[in-house]
Amino acid sequence: MANQVTKDTIIIDVLKMDPGTADFFIQIGMHCLGCPSSSGESIEQACMVHGVDCDELVGKINSYLASK
Repeated sequence: MANQVTKDTIIIDVLKMDPGTADFFIQIGMHCLGCPSSSGESIEQACMVHGVDCDELVGKINSYLASK
């Protein structure tokens, strides 16, 4: 079964599941995925900072992970 994420999933854990998910974060303006503050945030925290719909981003990431 494919890995799934929630809005509470920490970004570094998402990246460990599949490094290809980095593109989703880069698209919302997170260009510093390696720095401790961004990689230690939850998806929800990152979405709040970047003004992005969290449910939409989680859905995109889960669709991507399910297609692998």
